[in-house]
Amino acid sequence: MVLLLAALSPAVAAAQEMVVHKSPDCGCCGAWAGAMAADGFEIRIEHSDWAGLDALKARVGIAPEHAGCHTAVVEGYVIEGHVPAAEVRRLLDARRDAVGLAVPGMPVGSPGMEMGGRVDPYDVLLVTRPGEGEVFARYD
Repeated sequence: MVLLLAALSPAVAAAQEMVVHKSPDCGCCGAWAGAMAADGFEIRIEHSDWAGLDALKARVGIAPEHAGCHTAVVEGYVIEGHVPAAEVRRLLDARRDAVGLAVPGMPVGSPGMEMGGRVDPYDVLLVTRPGEGEVFARYD
């Protein structure tokens, strides 16, 4: 099943396509994709079972310690887990030599993981090579 989401604005013509690989059973992944669409990304969803997602993560260079519940690709970068749109935009503007960005786990308060006003601290990691990451942004 393929689902396209896009904001209706002049920015749509220049929207970057983001392919989001997720389990059809995961609601927070859909909420994250919705947040990316609201920020102007053109979203295409590809459903996969959990084994397929794990294989994809390994293939694109996301180590288990950097894994989230979904994996997206935009302009050649891997976006793993609940990464805020502002950090994706900052990476795309900077054009860093990297695999992409990751928010390991499912931190409460990250995009798609909203639970009232609670926000647990979390880091957005710049994945420089498979298995290696450095703090790109910190959310408290």
